[in-house]
Amino acid sequence: MPIIKQQSPQLINIDERQRPRDFNGLVAELEADDSTARRWAARDLAEFPESVEVLVRRLKYEGDPSVRETILTTLIRLGNPATMTELVECLRSEDAALRNEVIEAMKELPDEVAPIMSELLADHDPDVRIFAVNILESLCHPQVEEWLIKVIEQDPHVNVCATALDLLGEVGTTASRLGLEQLKARFAEEPYIGFAADLAIKRIDES
Repeated sequence: MPIIKQQSPQLINIDERQRPRDFNGLVAELEADDSTARRWAARDLAEFPESVEVLVRRLKYEGDPSVRETILTTLIRLGNPATMTELVECLRSEDAALRNEVIEAMKELPDEVAPIMSELLADHDPDVRIFAVNILESLCHPQVEEWLIKVIEQDPHVNVCATALDLLGEVGTTASRLGLEQLKARFAEEPYIGFAADLAIKRIDES
């Protein structure tokens, strides 16, 4: 009796993916029990700009790290206004892991984040403002120092200012010196602000 060679699961998955895959089919597959199927669905949904909402909805409870990574990669590839709206809402989540992943994703989208950065830095929630400063940490954009100066000059929350101060200690130039001096005066009762501002000013003066 001839031995029938079984097709490997990987080949079956690849062959399945080569079949026509429309938006509704991919959305349904994003809820599949099999993590490989969900991962392929998340990757293929990059062809559909309207998929942002369903991808973020899945991201909020997806348990497989590789699927989460693929969803975030797809969102970065899409990078449209809807993506930014959904990612900003995720910054308000109670899920710290989700917030951190979203912050890292937004760092990969400097051109898309730039138009909304002033809005983020003026958000009513000081935590969101802190997250916005965290995004600036790796955001390759010429306005980074300008945004940080605005924070230390105007933000009323000491923790937001301290976060911006830490980053200015690394990237600040003579343009931020006056703002640093004013920050020291505004939070004169906060020892850390004075200490970190002095360090930042010393680095600027020596550079």
